[in-house]
Formats: sequence, C-alpha cells, structure tokens
Amino acid sequence: MVLLQNNPQITPHCIVILPNTSGMQLLLCYDNEGVYVNTYGKVTKNVQLQWGEPPSSVAYISTNQIMGWGNKAIEIRNVDTGHLDGVFMHKKAQKLKFLCERNDKVFFSSAKGGGASQIYFMTLNKPGLSNW
Repeated sequence: MVLLQNNPQITPHCIVILPNTSGMQLLLCYDNEGVYVNTYGKVTKNVQLQWGEPPSSVAYISTNQIMGWGNKAIEIRNVDTGHLDGVFMHKKAQKLKFLCERNDKVFFSSAKGGGASQIYFMTLNKPGLSNW
C-alpha cells in the first residue's frame, strides 16, 4: 500500500505501467501529482511528477509520454522523468477527457453544458511534441 499524504479526498487518475520494466515499475497519478513505485508499493524514484494544475484526465501515450488534460491547458510530460515536454493552452476554460489513442492521434472530448460535447484530436510527432 502506498500512503499518499494524509488526504481523504484523493482523486486517482491512472496507473501507468512503465515501459521496459517487465511490469514491475508503475507511475501512480492522482490529484496534481504522480509518484513512481514498484508493484510492492515502494517508492522507486526520488522524483515526483507535478502537474501545473489538477488534470481532469490523464493517459499514457505511445511516444513514452503522459498527457494531462486540465481546465486551462494540456500538459505533455516524459513518463520516465516527469519532465515537462510541452503545454498547450486552451482558449477558454473547459473540462477535457481522454478518449483513446489510435495510430498517430490522441482523441479527447469536452463536456459542455446541456449535455453537448465536442471531440478533438492531436497528431503526434515521434519523437517530440504534438501538434493540433
């Protein structure tokens, strides 16, 4: 069991199985943080991923990066180090949610009032940053 600060209001986002670790190393993403642990719950890296704002959705993508969709920006980080690789600002604050990754595209949606939503995608450049 991993103890995550004495906060009963933790919002989990995802568990990323780190590549090239035979499933033994994980990145636990919650609230606006991420911590690297092994399958026994022991912290394995003295690095803590820190999002600029709490994301509403987090996902691992095939470029060995992790994306976080916040209300004001989409952050792209290196999954191994947590280093910020890129930020894409929204024109207006909105809640975005990861849908899927297919070929070289990442699909996500917005939730708008009245039940309406819009679907977006980003094209991935490998290696490096993404483009709208």
